[in-house]
Amino acid sequence: QLQLVESGGGLVQPGGSLRLSCAASGASLNSYSIGWFRQAPGKEREGVSFSSSIRNITNYAASVKGRFTISSDNEKNTVYLQMDNLKPEDTAVYSCTAGASWVKTLTGLGDYWGQGTQVTVSA
Repeated sequence: QLQLVESGGGLVQPGGSLRLSCAASGASLNSYSIGWFRQAPGKEREGVSFSSSIRNITNYAASVKGRFTISSDNEKNTVYLQMDNLKPEDTAVYSCTAGASWVKTLTGLGDYWGQGTQVTVSA
Protein backbone atom coordinates (compact mmCIF):
# COMPACT_ATOMS: atom_id res chain seq x y z
CA GLN A 1 0.00 0.00 0.00
CA LEU A 2 1.50 3.28 -1.14
CA GLN A 3 1.13 6.28 1.16
CA LEU A 4 1.71 9.85 -0.02
CA VAL A 5 2.35 12.91 2.13
CA GLU A 6 2.63 16.40 0.63
CA SER A 7 4.48 19.33 2.10
CA GLY A 8 5.88 22.68 1.05
CA GLY A 9 2.75 24.73 0.59
CA GLY A 10 2.34 28.21 1.99
CA LEU A 11 1.78 31.86 1.27
CA VAL A 12 3.89 33.49 -1.42
CA GLN A 13 3.78 36.79 -3.28
CA PRO A 14 3.05 36.93 -7.01
CA GLY A 15 6.20 36.17 -8.95
CA GLY A 16 7.58 34.05 -6.14
CA SER A 17 8.44 30.36 -6.00
CA LEU A 18 7.54 27.32 -3.97
CA ARG A 19 8.60 23.69 -4.13
CA LEU A 20 6.05 21.09 -3.18
CA SER A 21 7.16 17.65 -2.05
CA CYS A 22 5.26 14.39 -2.10
CA ALA A 23 6.99 11.75 -0.01
CA ALA A 24 6.00 8.15 -0.62
CA SER A 25 6.22 5.13 1.65
CA GLY A 26 5.17 1.52 1.32
CA ALA A 27 6.38 1.08 -2.25
CA SER A 28 8.68 2.62 -4.83
CA LEU A 29 7.26 5.61 -6.72
CA ASN A 30 9.39 4.56 -9.66
CA SER A 31 6.83 1.86 -10.44
CA TYR A 32 3.95 4.30 -10.79
CA SER A 33 2.71 7.12 -12.92
CA ILE A 34 2.72 10.20 -10.70
CA GLY A 35 1.12 13.58 -10.87
CA TRP A 36 -0.16 16.71 -9.25
CA PHE A 37 -3.70 18.05 -9.22
CA ARG A 38 -5.01 21.28 -7.76
CA GLN A 39 -8.41 22.52 -6.72
CA ALA A 40 -9.34 26.11 -6.01
CA PRO A 41 -12.48 27.04 -4.05
CA GLY A 42 -15.56 26.79 -6.24
CA LYS A 43 -13.62 25.27 -9.13
CA GLU A 44 -13.18 21.78 -10.51
CA ARG A 45 -10.05 19.81 -9.81
CA GLU A 46 -7.39 20.48 -12.45
CA GLY A 47 -4.51 18.29 -13.53
CA VAL A 48 -1.26 20.23 -13.26
CA SER A 49 1.63 17.95 -14.16
CA PHE A 50 2.32 14.26 -14.65
CA SER A 51 5.32 12.00 -15.07
CA SER A 52 6.07 8.38 -15.83
CA SER A 53 9.59 7.01 -15.66
CA ILE A 54 8.42 3.81 -17.33
CA ARG A 55 7.04 5.73 -20.32
CA ASN A 56 9.79 8.39 -20.05
CA ILE A 57 7.22 11.14 -20.37
CA THR A 58 6.15 14.27 -18.55
CA ASN A 59 3.39 16.70 -19.32
CA TYR A 60 1.99 19.96 -18.02
CA ALA A 61 -1.25 21.86 -18.12
CA ALA A 62 -1.09 24.81 -20.50
CA SER A 63 -1.68 27.16 -17.59
CA VAL A 64 1.57 26.14 -15.86
CA LYS A 65 3.83 25.11 -18.74
CA GLY A 66 7.13 26.97 -18.57
CA ARG A 67 6.60 27.89 -14.90
CA PHE A 68 6.22 24.53 -13.13
CA THR A 69 8.58 21.55 -13.20
CA ILE A 70 7.86 18.03 -12.00
CA SER A 71 10.75 15.87 -10.86
CA SER A 72 11.47 12.90 -8.66
CA ASP A 73 14.23 11.61 -6.43
CA ASN A 74 14.27 7.83 -6.43
CA GLU A 75 16.59 7.62 -3.43
CA LYS A 76 14.23 9.73 -1.34
CA ASN A 77 11.15 8.17 -2.97
CA THR A 78 9.78 11.67 -3.38
CA VAL A 79 8.23 13.64 -6.22
CA TYR A 80 8.53 17.41 -6.40
CA LEU A 81 6.66 20.23 -8.07
CA GLN A 82 8.83 23.32 -8.50
CA MET A 83 6.57 26.29 -9.03
CA ASP A 84 8.09 29.53 -10.30
CA ASN A 85 6.62 32.89 -11.29
CA LEU A 86 3.52 32.09 -9.27
CA LYS A 87 0.31 33.93 -10.02
CA PRO A 88 -2.78 34.55 -7.87
CA GLU A 89 -4.71 32.11 -10.06
CA ASP A 90 -2.34 29.34 -8.91
CA THR A 91 -3.93 29.54 -5.47
CA ALA A 92 -5.36 26.12 -4.66
CA VAL A 93 -4.97 22.95 -2.65
CA TYR A 94 -2.36 20.84 -4.42
CA SER A 95 -2.51 17.05 -4.16
CA CYS A 96 -0.19 14.40 -5.47
CA THR A 97 -1.38 11.12 -6.88
CA ALA A 98 0.12 7.88 -8.08
CA GLY A 99 -1.31 5.06 -10.11
CA ALA A 100 -0.49 1.92 -12.01
CA SER A 101 -2.26 3.27 -15.09
CA TRP A 102 -0.91 6.37 -16.88
CA VAL A 103 -4.30 7.22 -18.35
CA LYS A 104 -6.15 6.76 -15.09
CA THR A 105 -3.60 8.86 -13.23
CA LEU A 106 -3.95 11.70 -15.76
CA THR A 107 -7.72 11.62 -15.51
CA GLY A 108 -7.85 11.78 -11.75
CA LEU A 109 -8.41 8.09 -11.17
CA GLY A 110 -5.03 7.34 -9.64
CA ASP A 111 -4.83 4.59 -7.08
CA TYR A 112 -3.28 6.69 -4.32
CA TRP A 113 -3.66 10.27 -3.13
CA GLY A 114 -2.03 12.53 -0.60
CA GLN A 115 -3.99 14.76 1.75
CA GLY A 116 -3.15 17.99 -0.07
CA THR A 117 -1.23 21.14 0.75
CA GLN A 118 -2.49 24.72 0.46
CA VAL A 119 -0.76 27.16 -1.85
CA THR A 120 -1.81 30.80 -1.62
CA VAL A 121 -0.41 33.43 -3.97
CA SER A 122 -1.23 36.90 -2.77
CA ALA A 123 0.36 40.28 -2.25
